[in-house]
Amino acid sequence: MTATRPAVPTLLIALTALAPISWGSTYAVTTEFLPADRPLFTGLMRALPAGLLLLALARVLPRGVWWGKAAVLGALNIGAFFPLLFLSAYRLPGGMAAVVGSIGPLFVAGLSAVLLGDRPTLRTLLTGIAAALGVSLVVLQSAGALDLVGVLAALASTASMSTGTVLTKRWGRPDGVGPLALTAWQLTAGGLLIAPVALFVEGAPPALDGRAVGGYLYLALANTAVAYWLWFRGIGRLTATQVTFLGPLSPLTAAVIGWAALGQALTPVQLAGMAVAFGATVFGQLRPRMPRTPRTPRTDVESFSSTEGNARKDSMDVTVPALRR
Repeated sequence: MTATRPAVPTLLIALTALAPISWGSTYAVTTEFLPADRPLFTGLMRALPAGLLLLALARVLPRGVWWGKAAVLGALNIGAFFPLLFLSAYRLPGGMAAVVGSIGPLFVAGLSAVLLGDRPTLRTLLTGIAAALGVSLVVLQSAGALDLVGVLAALASTASMSTGTVLTKRWGRPDGVGPLALTAWQLTAGGLLIAPVALFVEGAPPALDGRAVGGYLYLALANTAVAYWLWFRGIGRLTATQVTFLGPLSPLTAAVIGWAALGQALTPVQLAGMAVAFGATVFGQLRPRMPRTPRTPRTDVESFSSTEGNARKDSMDVTVPALRR
């Protein structure tokens, strides 16, 4: 008899995938609508308004140890991740930051082994390598000179988000608290962490025109509030590996938007890379069958020919498979 893992609804995976797809639009919105060279202020405007809005909707505050856990998750998933991500994007050529970010599934596989007890399989490792290779073919236009600070920032942002994903899976949620409240706590904590750093490094907020206001509204609402709610909701119901393998959809979406809206051409090599990365994303959602369950050996009771023996035999034939499920 072969046991299988519980089926995961395709709709749940699709809804969770909307988060990295939305994040793929961040680059185009930032370059076309927002003030230049204000990565910390942009991170603040993404996180804090969205967190306060969701907090008002959820109307639930952390209790006990969850004040500390929410602060840690907010720092990893938002407060540290946003500034490091923008820093790497500004200092690295082309899509190198996206390439470093695409190794997130390998980070998560290693962290899941340590924190969740989930040993990475060869299948997971090969799929992660394929995803990183596919993204590399899509976003790398030229080698260019690599900036050490940018590379370290990209690695740190990937490690930060990966650790936050695994810890979110490990800690779960307090009883009676839904993903909306958990998302609100993290966005608010992350935004409060970014605020003093942005003020110290970048100074007073810049003057905003109508385009910038519209861009920040989109980032705060659709790109952050809704997207992160879907993301953390997915983490609660999918495996950490499944969630992180949706990450390559972000640079793929950015490439498609660049082609469709910004007039950027896609070469045959990039199209091949998109196919490889998308295939790895889909393959990463498949959950392998669990090992075959040994069949329970028959006992001498089943050889009884008396009426009582037959009754006991019938009872075992019904009960044992039920226990095996």
